Amino acid sequence: MTKSEKKEEEKVSSKDSSETRKNEQKEKKITPAKEESPEEKLKTIQDKLLRTMAEMENQRRRFEKEKQDAFEFGGFNFAAESLPLIDNIERAIVSFKSDGSLKNNKDLNKFIDGVEIVKKDLVSIFKKNGIEPIECINKKFDPNFHQAMLELEDNTKEAGTVIQEIQKGYMMKSRLLRPSLVGVTKKRVEKAEKDEKKTDKKDNKI
Repeated sequence: MTKSEKKEEEKVSSKDSSETRKNEQKEKKITPAKEESPEEKLKTIQDKLLRTMAEMENQRRRFEKEKQDAFEFGGFNFAAESLPLIDNIERAIVSFKSDGSLKNNKDLNKFIDGVEIVKKDLVSIFKKNGIEPIECINKKFDPNFHQAMLELEDNTKEAGTVIQEIQKGYMMKSRLLRPSLVGVTKKRVEKAEKDEKKTDKKDNKI
């Protein structure tokens, strides 16, 4: 095919494509857009209005929840940072009571009573603000409220039962302020079972 024939063919194809586009545009112009009936227009407006009202209601609920949370848990961080105060007071009381050099001091009991009053007032303030200790002794271990620090052999209780409280945990209303640090039970391996396992290992080696 010569160059002139190629050029001629390209002109024809470009002409055809331009005519096709023109025809499509004409068809679009000729085909009238379907006009909505008054009932359809009313339904469309009602749908838009209902969606707008639903969005406004969702926003109102979110705002109310955020406001309620701010009111109830506004002091959450402050409360969490205040817990070491009551920890230290409890440790101080235990320390004074177990210190042999202070047992003969006649003013020891008065001093301990004074510290106990401070502790009682602090616990009362916590309680008024919805901060209460987690009851964990003899409860089933729950990772949502407890943090296991050690396992203790005990066949008198079901495995996974909390039998030791290392550090008291606290809740602030429905929120966990601090988990309880606890010791949980595990089944004691009896001596006969241990000996049997050792024997099995020896037999396997032979």
